[in-house]
Amino acid sequence: MTASGTSHVRWFLIFWLFMLSAVAFLDRVNISTVAPVISKEFGFDKVTMGIIFSAFVWAYALFQVPGGRLNDRFGPRRVLAIIVAYWSVMTAATAAATGAVSFVIVRFLFGIGEGGAFPGATRAMQLWYPRHERGFVQGVTHSASRLGAAIAPPIVVVIMTTWNWQAVFYVSGGVGAIWAILWFLTYRNFPEQHPLVNERELEHIRGRDATGSVNQAQSEKPSVPWATLLRSRNMWAIMCAYFTYVYCLWIFLSWLPSYLVDFRHFTLLKVGLFASLPLFAGVIGDTVGGLATDWLLHKTGNTKLARRSVAIVGLLGCVCFIVPAALTEDAYTAVYCLTGAMFFLKCTIGPSWAVPMDVGGKCSGTVSGMMNMAGNIGGALSPIVFGVLVQFGSWQAPFIVAAGLLVLGAAIWAFWLDPDVSVLEPISA
Repeated sequence: MTASGTSHVRWFLIFWLFMLSAVAFLDRVNISTVAPVISKEFGFDKVTMGIIFSAFVWAYALFQVPGGRLNDRFGPRRVLAIIVAYWSVMTAATAAATGAVSFVIVRFLFGIGEGGAFPGATRAMQLWYPRHERGFVQGVTHSASRLGAAIAPPIVVVIMTTWNWQAVFYVSGGVGAIWAILWFLTYRNFPEQHPLVNERELEHIRGRDATGSVNQAQSEKPSVPWATLLRSRNMWAIMCAYFTYVYCLWIFLSWLPSYLVDFRHFTLLKVGLFASLPLFAGVIGDTVGGLATDWLLHKTGNTKLARRSVAIVGLLGCVCFIVPAALTEDAYTAVYCLTGAMFFLKCTIGPSWAVPMDVGGKCSGTVSGMMNMAGNIGGALSPIVFGVLVQFGSWQAPFIVAAGLLVLGAAIWAFWLDPDVSVLEPISA
């Protein structure tokens, strides 16, 4: 950085948020790989393990809004450091569980902490990035979540074979604790407070007012207009659209290995290879969708076009691949179609998480928390509905239902959700 140049501290922030997403998903999915060992040691059946898995999802969904509110109120620096340290303790505590009840309790407590992670990251981005960079930063940081999920199995296996399954949770908890300390030491809630941010970068982030002065950040602790939020048609549109996305996502996160083994008759070795392909495609889709929505916004200046078009193409593109994946008779064609489906599905992440910053302003953490809460209610229901449809119908049925929901989600984006309409302002008569 030269004296006359622009500092680039905000891009260093992306690294920390990228690592936050990776750590969050590593901690979230490590138990899936350890599950067979835990089940054998404690004699858990499939229903019991399902309850243990779901304990996290319900807590995670329920604490999205409180987590977002805390980040809006007290700032991401302090709140993210505390909640990541807390959930790291809960991650390590998983190793001390002695039975089904203690596993459920510790996973629920773990989910409470993770509930504030992505709303907090969204608030941090809203404070540090101009509108035309928000889709990219959301996309690239969320790509880390898919990367964390994809690399978790081999990492967990190495740790288990070197030590034991308990060590998986101790190591994961230690990594999270280190992140929390470094985040608190290096991040500041406002770029104005960071000693390495110069005037030119601050101008890039804030812009200038009519007098030529750099716009000032709103530093007051925001009061959430709950009545206005709950009456906002746009808020409900955001929540409903994200419900359809997360519902479909959890098919990949929960049932894909069982689908490949039980229906496509893959060996476990093949599952280890082919089940990771959609997740790696998701890493690329996250980034591509974020870049695309920001590029369109830069070229057209039209937020509605930039956010809607990328999200709609992503959802409908997923439909075009997930239906053939369900209906084809060839197992490898199904895997390749599911890989394409995941790529397009994840292209929606950039615009989806940019919208809470576009319409939520000083309450973007709370707004993103409400969106993610609705989404993860879909995520909690998805594995249950999938299992019921398979047991009483067929393996194709869950994918067709998901495709129908994605079409509905695209319609919500096209005709209901408006990224130009604030959810904090009362509806005019």
